[in-house]
Amino acid sequence: MIKKEPNMIEDDKFDVESDRFSTVEIPETAHKISTDSWFQAGVVLTSGVNSVFVLGYSGTIMVHLGWIGGVVGLVLATAISLYANMLVAKLHEFRGKRHIRYRDLAAEIYGRKAYYITWALQYVNLFMINIGFLILGASSLKACYVLFVEEVTMKLPYFTAIAGFVCILFAISTPNLSSLRVWLACSTILSLIYIVVASVLAAKDGMNAPPRDYSIHGTTASKIFSIIGASSNLMFAFNTGMVPEIQATLRQPAVENMLKALYFQFTIGVVPMYAITFIGYWAYGASASTYLLSNVSGPVWVKAAANISAFLQSVVALHIFASPAYEYMDTKFKITGGAFELKSLTFRIVARGGYLVISSTVSALLPFLGDFESLTGALSTFPLTFILASHMYLVANKSSLSSLQQSWLWLNVVFFSCMSIAATVAAIRLIVVDSKKYHVFADV
Repeated sequence: MIKKEPNMIEDDKFDVESDRFSTVEIPETAHKISTDSWFQAGVVLTSGVNSVFVLGYSGTIMVHLGWIGGVVGLVLATAISLYANMLVAKLHEFRGKRHIRYRDLAAEIYGRKAYYITWALQYVNLFMINIGFLILGASSLKACYVLFVEEVTMKLPYFTAIAGFVCILFAISTPNLSSLRVWLACSTILSLIYIVVASVLAAKDGMNAPPRDYSIHGTTASKIFSIIGASSNLMFAFNTGMVPEIQATLRQPAVENMLKALYFQFTIGVVPMYAITFIGYWAYGASASTYLLSNVSGPVWVKAAANISAFLQSVVALHIFASPAYEYMDTKFKITGGAFELKSLTFRIVARGGYLVISSTVSALLPFLGDFESLTGALSTFPLTFILASHMYLVANKSSLSSLQQSWLWLNVVFFSCMSIAATVAAIRLIVVDSKKYHVFADV
């Protein structure tokens, strides 16, 4: 419910170009806030970490980094991501008020321009993640289809359309992030199904297979670009880019509860992801695919169940990452009715349906999953999660930080800025290479 009219948040940072203080209009939200437990937020975060994307990490990360690089990279990425997310979580009540959106927090610290830049970065990040979920959801449906049909006539774009339609139905019937309660339990069960099935079948294949090739293939230049791209995928694997939005759903004390949720995510929550990533690479080595269920052998019905579980989980996970876009549209047009109230329902059909139709069309046009992971990590995950988080914390707490702490935060800003640039170049190169290999609406 909208509790009051939009208010003006004054920015005490000086606007160099206009030589005046700037203001940013921060609207209240049409969605529920301050209602959920830390455990529910932890499950939301864990659903993101163990989403259907985990079926690709053996191929998109381990194949390009090898055993040493992959294991060390995953451990470091876990620790660094936890640290960066904690920085953002601790700023949630900066200057004594709750900042329920990433862009609101950036506006409070930097001013008007940062509000719009952060908004753009976040929505690019979430849109690209949603593209990945649609591609993987479609791939899951197709993988199930080919198990039962000898003469394959339906191509991937058709399955993308089906996945998009199911996502539209779910988005229409689920008003906001807090209303996911029962679906989070379903999402957890679905994740366990495809992770356990893929891990067990891969382990069985690995025990019966001859020695595998774990070397990193390619020319020196291609190896360098692949390593950079895989490093980007590492950061993509652990980060949502929407910590303030998830934290907004928490009951007080919001900071302490969010830290508990993050500890849950980065301890218990990462275990299934680690397991399937390492088992998949151990079983298939350099031949591990970007969708592990296409590698495994086993009973048809078991593989079908895993693929259907992966598809259904991708629907729930997409809704989580699309929720900031839905919240913006609902708040903008003051949509506060119940799930099946006529005005609210009609708006969701039009607004959310339109958003997902566009997303599905882009997914069908360019179904290159690894490219999207790399580009998303480069363009938005690095800036949002690491560069902006470190610099915001530095600016907000500069007077209370020691010189050593400030130097450490500046090191993070510089290092991840360089990584972001390098990863962007690597991702664009990968897209150019794949664009020569595949055509639009490709059946990959």
